[in-house]
Amino acid sequence: MTSGAEAILFWCIAPLMVLAALGLIFARKAVHATLCMIFIMISMAVLYVANEAPFLGIVQIVVYTGAVMMLFLFVIMLVGVDTSESLVETIRGQKFLGWLVGIGLAIVFMATLGRMTFGSGIGHEATFDNNPAELARVLLGNFVFPLELVGILLITSAIAALTLTHQRRLTKRIGQKELADARVAAGERLTPLPSPGVYAQRNAMDVPALDPYGQPVESSISRVLRTREQDRAAIQDPEIQELTAASKPQPSTWDRQIGAAGEGNDSSDKPTQTEGEDS
Repeated sequence: MTSGAEAILFWCIAPLMVLAALGLIFARKAVHATLCMIFIMISMAVLYVANEAPFLGIVQIVVYTGAVMMLFLFVIMLVGVDTSESLVETIRGQKFLGWLVGIGLAIVFMATLGRMTFGSGIGHEATFDNNPAELARVLLGNFVFPLELVGILLITSAIAALTLTHQRRLTKRIGQKELADARVAAGERLTPLPSPGVYAQRNAMDVPALDPYGQPVESSISRVLRTREQDRAAIQDPEIQELTAASKPQPSTWDRQIGAAGEGNDSSDKPTQTEGEDS
């Protein structure tokens, strides 16, 4: 017999479980059906604990609700819940076969319930086999070989799932070296873009960065400011003009020598007038 508190708890949770089961069956979205199933499992765990079976209640929450159903929920959300499902019956007669199998299973279930006999155990005597110590003795003593087989099966299924979802790469993976080579071939900038105000006297957003030659870098200013002509380079700020003029690159000694040699060659190549021609 059950106590009054246990009966009240059962009649409070059982109708909610029935409503959640109906929501699981008739829900149009997979996420809603999964949430209904999670509610049913949590309610079952509460009933297990109320019937003095705490191990089953904890396993129900940790294994089924916390692991399996959360995995289903994440998979459904990753795959996509907005995809439209086809309601066209691809195999004719499958609905009729489904109803037939469901009715047959219901008849077998009702017949089994009609022939069940219930013991008269009360309290811990009725739930002795559900205690963690007794379950550990049975699993690790009498059923240790099937337990190891189940573990191997679970590991094999996980590896099989990873193998099935693995996609072979059709093209070579592009690394940092390939990206740099592509930028060099395209003539693009290799280094990061300079921040506003670099090599300048101010660090405002409208102050352009200066390259090593002292020229403003347009890409360092926001495109919005450049479109509105609100950057300092567009309005010809005196500070930028001063910096630009002061940092113009000076020709090196090598450049000056090359320039002098070129001028000398140009002067030697010019034809000279002779005295006879002058006369």
